[in-house]
Amino acid sequence: MFETLSQQPPDKIIELMKLYADDPRAEKIDLGVGVYKNAEGVTPVMRAIKAAEKRLWEEQTTKSYVGLTGDPAFNDAMIDLVLGDALSRPHVASAATPGGTGAVRQAFELARMANPGLRVFVSDPTWPNHLSILKHLGIETVPYRYFDDATCTVDSEGMLADLERARPGDIVLLHGCCHNPTGANPGAAAWRDIVSVLRTTGATPMIDLAYQGFGDGLAADAGPTRLIASSLPETLIAVSCSKNFGVYRERTGALMAAGQDTDRVAAVQDNLAYLNRQNYSFPPDHGARAVTMVLTDPELRADWEAELEEMRTGMLHLREALAAELRARAGSDRFAFLAEHRGMFSRLGATPEQVQRLREDHGVYMVGDSRMNIAGLNEATVPILAEAIVRAGV
Repeated sequence: MFETLSQQPPDKIIELMKLYADDPRAEKIDLGVGVYKNAEGVTPVMRAIKAAEKRLWEEQTTKSYVGLTGDPAFNDAMIDLVLGDALSRPHVASAATPGGTGAVRQAFELARMANPGLRVFVSDPTWPNHLSILKHLGIETVPYRYFDDATCTVDSEGMLADLERARPGDIVLLHGCCHNPTGANPGAAAWRDIVSVLRTTGATPMIDLAYQGFGDGLAADAGPTRLIASSLPETLIAVSCSKNFGVYRERTGALMAAGQDTDRVAAVQDNLAYLNRQNYSFPPDHGARAVTMVLTDPELRADWEAELEEMRTGMLHLREALAAELRARAGSDRFAFLAEHRGMFSRLGATPEQVQRLREDHGVYMVGDSRMNIAGLNEATVPILAEAIVRAGV
């Protein structure tokens, strides 16, 4: 049987990780891998998570199963974090998932159950795993214009024109904040226009919210999601705790389905439990339990929010510093967009040849489309990167 299988195309980021690891140069810079790093290059365990895990170790008396959709307290806490008072609890179905990727996969599965002829409108560009999962599931994808390579900003006019082609039964996949891979986000007016287009077409929004708290703050980053969920009949929301809680390896996420019709929401809740049972039965609990403790304990929550804000403002400082260094070296403001983007990523606007030159000549590692992880920098490497960018002719 196995003779019918062929090798899968290599993951470009995994390949990049290996190239970086094999590079002997001391001043090499890793801007490829999509994880947060502090100034020492470490992805830390957040203080509040560490405290919650210690308490969990002391208090937990069983490792028995919790439930097909996870701990109800976790789902309640995540709904409150993401949606606030935009919708009351009976209007939201929710299930714990193995990370944000698990939530994305389950959302696509749920949508296909509801509409076997599903089409998913996907921003050009988007997180590559969106496309990989959709291809694996055999779901048709329709790209919509998103990023203007000339200005490194959102092409709002093109995006809205393309989204007008959606129809009832389609999914429109949106990044809730901190767009990956570009770092460019729609403005407030554009989000309102997106709501208007979705209301007119009857398509269902699906929001991938992987970086809440990394952009403009917890509430601000949730703003577009809350607007959409409270304005439209139905909304799918895939949430990751990997970045903002630093629990990458604990695989902690949630899939929410918001709806104005509570009877339909109750049916969705049953289907979320069914899908979890077919895929992995009971979702991971350790990370979810720690996150719940942080969100429901005032002292732990305050410490978590403070540390998350330090991470967010640190990345903003790195953005501003890099834009300033490039302004000084390039003699122009053509890289000013870096200070305007939000989250961990920005697309630099370099050609594949320039990206290769950055890697080979300067030890700077970024994805081939010039997506770079701002959190891979520190104060010492910012001027080194700026000089390499200019020397590479970007």
